[in-house]
Amino acid sequence: MSTDVVTLERPIAARPETVFSFFTDRNKWLLWMGKDGRFSFEPGGAYRTNIAGDNVAEGRFVEIDPPERLVFTWGWTEGSLSIPPGSSTVDITLEPVPEGTLLRLVHSGLPTPEACAAHKEGWAHYVDRLATLAAGGNPGSDSWQ
Repeated sequence: MSTDVVTLERPIAARPETVFSFFTDRNKWLLWMGKDGRFSFEPGGAYRTNIAGDNVAEGRFVEIDPPERLVFTWGWTEGSLSIPPGSSTVDITLEPVPEGTLLRLVHSGLPTPEACAAHKEGWAHYVDRLATLAAGGNPGSDSWQ
């Protein structure tokens, strides 16, 4: 297994179309991850979002294939992690399963084992929030804000 990759799988009790909408609607995105942001949800479109504190992520959407797949580049313009915008890639697939959706997130191109550990923890935190919202629940305020 490559050391520059974080992989996360999470079942979500919602249809792929519902889960996908949380990746392509600014207001829904900010319900599960981030406190502010600008998004251009189209291939080549840029985004910039303040995730928490002074951690600002930035990148571009590479592929948007509703409701099955979303690929975007990732990096930090501000914050403690030294990962330039566009230097890593997040690939999300949504597979229909009897219980709803199996979300598979693969974040590749991370520069160090420390960056992998930080992103694994971050994605687990935020995908849990997403899963709660998509299933119709309320994850409450983000404890990382």
